[in-house]
Amino acid sequence: MKFVIVGFGRVGMRTARTLRDEGHEVVVIERDRERVDRARDESFTVVEGDGSDERVLDQAGLEDTDAIAGLTSDVNTNFSACVVGEANGCRTVLRVNEDFSGDLYEKYTDDVDEVIYPERLGAAGAKTALLGGDFNVIADLTKETVIEAGDSVAVMANPESIPEIRATLRGEQAAT
Repeated sequence: MKFVIVGFGRVGMRTARTLRDEGHEVVVIERDRERVDRARDESFTVVEGDGSDERVLDQAGLEDTDAIAGLTSDVNTNFSACVVGEANGCRTVLRVNEDFSGDLYEKYTDDVDEVIYPERLGAAGAKTALLGGDFNVIADLTKETVIEAGDSVAVMANPESIPEIRATLRGEQAAT
């Protein structure tokens, strides 16, 4: 699959790396020169420019892109990228980084496929850990991870995008 990631900061960089490591084609859009250089050093295809500019987005090849994620710290840039992506038939993921009123949040959720809030997810994980729970992030699990009885696992992906999950259900019988 082909993905366009707008923003190569902490969230965008980690997302781009994860997708690439899973064998997907990733195009990064970034305007900050240092981040552009870092993405190129990591062998990403990079379009340098403002991710809210339709001409810049077109350079990324949205016509054959499966999904676009606006992952900058600027919600307006992210939303603009998603609107252009949606017009090109892409699945859209919008990062927000602050608490919004219910009305504003509803506006975003009505116009994009998914809204993510990394800070809120991080806070939920920290709270779970502080209360003695176990919190695993699927994207960070290694290929061979043992999940023991009582562990909590949350799958935050389309099941078809996960290549394989194996579990021992009874004795030594493995299920896929």
